Amino acid sequence: MAGGERPSRGLPTWVLFLAPVLIWASTWHVILYQLASPVPVLASVGWRFLIAALLLAGLARWQGLPLRLPRYAHAYALATGVIQYAGNYWAVYEAERHVPSGLVAVLFCLLVFMNALAAWVLWRLPVSRRFLAASSGAVLGVALIFWPEIAASGARPGALLGLGLSLAAVVAACVGGFFTLALQRRGLPLLPVLAWGMGYGAVFLLGLSLASGRGLAFDGSPRYLASLLYLAVFGSVVAFTLYYRLAERRGPAQAALVGVMVPVIALMVSAALEGWRATPLALAGMGLCLVSLLAATRARH
Repeated sequence: MAGGERPSRGLPTWVLFLAPVLIWASTWHVILYQLASPVPVLASVGWRFLIAALLLAGLARWQGLPLRLPRYAHAYALATGVIQYAGNYWAVYEAERHVPSGLVAVLFCLLVFMNALAAWVLWRLPVSRRFLAASSGAVLGVALIFWPEIAASGARPGALLGLGLSLAAVVAACVGGFFTLALQRRGLPLLPVLAWGMGYGAVFLLGLSLASGRGLAFDGSPRYLASLLYLAVFGSVVAFTLYYRLAERRGPAQAALVGVMVPVIALMVSAALEGWRATPLALAGMGLCLVSLLAATRARH
């Protein structure tokens, strides 16, 4: 592997885990500034990944990494861009029109088990029963946190559509993630792989926005620009880079535990900035989630 990628490789595992958790938890709040803008979701997400792709390409060149990829790798990167960065994010935004965001967060916790199954099928990576049991406890904890929202979701119109979109987003995240991991396992440097994947995803999203008649709207307000840059730099470049380093080091199943911890921290941010108040059930769920995560990350595969 190219020497320019050694800095992130040398980071402690807890940093590779905690940094994406804190960043993606904060993006739950930052995305609200994007949604408050008149810019359509397709365009906003497209601009986010376009900026991220350009930054990743510049960072790769600065570190002396080649941007050129083998032809087969572009097929993987294109699939990743369309499935993970475009399809996954678009499905999540659309799902939250029909079901509470809490239900979407709980369903995304299933990524732990999907990643574990896919890693076993593709690469015969073993997963212990202890890890699966601890992960199940963590998912249950997240479900308890959002139980009031989940219980009320069935009465909402379009709940089944929202559920289907949420599950589709989880599958897209799993499939797209494994395309990237497959290229890592073949020895390709991560930064160019991410740059091409996000670039393809951005082109797909912006093209779809044009084709659907929504155009390429943009908002020059300070709030929109600041939130867009935060999502691009931290929510995309930094978080995804560290997440894939974690998946490379500890395996995709343990890396997916990031998604279990994100909603817990996100609600703490919401309590500080948006006035959310924890219920006894939510506090119990947080405790169960944290204890289970501690057990899962200590479990040996």
